[in-house]
Amino acid sequence: MVQRHLAHEALAVASRVQMIDSLRASARSLTAAELASVCELHVSTVRFHLEILERAGLVHSRSEQKGTRGRPRHLYTATMAGAPQSSTGAGYELLAGLLAAHWDGTADERASRAERAGRAAAGAQQVSARQISGSPRRSLSLRDAVTEVAATFAELGFEPELVTERAGVQMNLHACPFRSVATAHPEVVCSLHLGLIRGSLSELGGAAEAISLTPFVEPHLCVARIVAADEVALP
Repeated sequence: MVQRHLAHEALAVASRVQMIDSLRASARSLTAAELASVCELHVSTVRFHLEILERAGLVHSRSEQKGTRGRPRHLYTATMAGAPQSSTGAGYELLAGLLAAHWDGTADERASRAERAGRAAAGAQQVSARQISGSPRRSLSLRDAVTEVAATFAELGFEPELVTERAGVQMNLHACPFRSVATAHPEVVCSLHLGLIRGSLSELGGAAEAISLTPFVEPHLCVARIVAADEVALP
């Protein structure tokens, strides 16, 4: 059974997402050593990540029955819960592009409206999640709140990576699934994502605040910088 809060934390690391993708792409179960070779990671690192993924219910392990002496090998398989979220693909991308292109106003006005839309979407998402789980509104620490937000972006199709900094946390967003639309209309798509980050952090207790989202630091990398809310005053 998937432990949702553990799954969120597990999927906040790009290497673990890569490992799940590799397990799902394989025609058979893999050992830790085989998975390490595929992902180009050290086997000890892979074993560490596999333990986290298994606790979260995203990976299943079993002992290989060989009928010979010696310690049995452990084989790993991604569970159905580890499958990537379904996507509407090119049709969704076309719709997003049309909406972004026909949003009236100046670039600054479109950016402002897009950020507000992202904040509203984050609020609606958190309210829905609380209604489904029956849980009250939570107040999370900066790190826990950022981990939750990273999991949301992983579910959207990004490969988020969290890097702790002296002043806060840097969230590296790899492999943007909306890259082609974002390249043409960054003031809409990237501002929407910034609003989603800010709105989510606010709904999760307000301990953290995103001070910036810099798109395309590299061709497939955007960077959000997040600090403690009491260290920044936003307009």
